[in-house]
Amino acid sequence: MENLLEIKDLTYKKNHKTILENINLQLQPGKIVALLGENGAGKTTLMRIIASMAKNYQGEVTVAGRSSEAERKEHLSFTDGLTGFSGSTKINEIVHFYEVIYQDFNSEQFEQLRSFMKLDLGMRLSQMSKGMREKLIIALTFSRKTDLYLLDEPFSGIDAMARKKIINSILLWKEDQATILISDHFVNEIETTLDEIVIIKNKTIYTHKSADDIRAKNISVETYYESLYQGEEE
Repeated sequence: MENLLEIKDLTYKKNHKTILENINLQLQPGKIVALLGENGAGKTTLMRIIASMAKNYQGEVTVAGRSSEAERKEHLSFTDGLTGFSGSTKINEIVHFYEVIYQDFNSEQFEQLRSFMKLDLGMRLSQMSKGMREKLIIALTFSRKTDLYLLDEPFSGIDAMARKKIINSILLWKEDQATILISDHFVNEIETTLDEIVIIKNKTIYTHKSADDIRAKNISVETYYESLYQGEEE
């Protein structure tokens, strides 16, 4: 099967500091993959590079066979923080922007997700809590019909009950052949949805494993992940 995402020999430096080094990664279509690592490991940076938001890296990144930054953007949806909109912007204005900018934006799907998230179209960004903004970002992200979804800490401000409902619904919101790469601290909550895990450690891909291979050893993904750091704090 042809890979949906391919990263070859990727190194990224910022202010003369190496953030990521010699990253090689291949993801196939139709997978849900957790991107794990300690705070500061480079997870967000890697997602921003894939999404063509962080530049001046060495190496090659390909999404759906496209390597140019402009073409990659057409084949992925990234949970950005809506930083380009002022606090006075209403949800319906953001939706209109997405409809104009993204040809793959599905307004009917957004309406279903908006209703599921209990969001008011007339609400302004400045009126929204962190959790409500995150629900809006998730709704916008999954309203695009695309190949790769990049979810960067999407649930940190959402309460536990709503978070569980959203996680259980994610499979319904994506196309069968679409892949989700999700970075999240709630490993135990997303574990049942996972096909694979990728762990960034020491600036590179420390391991890339099938979640089923881990479960076959009668341990949880979270336990396996935590075991990689045991003894390091002593």
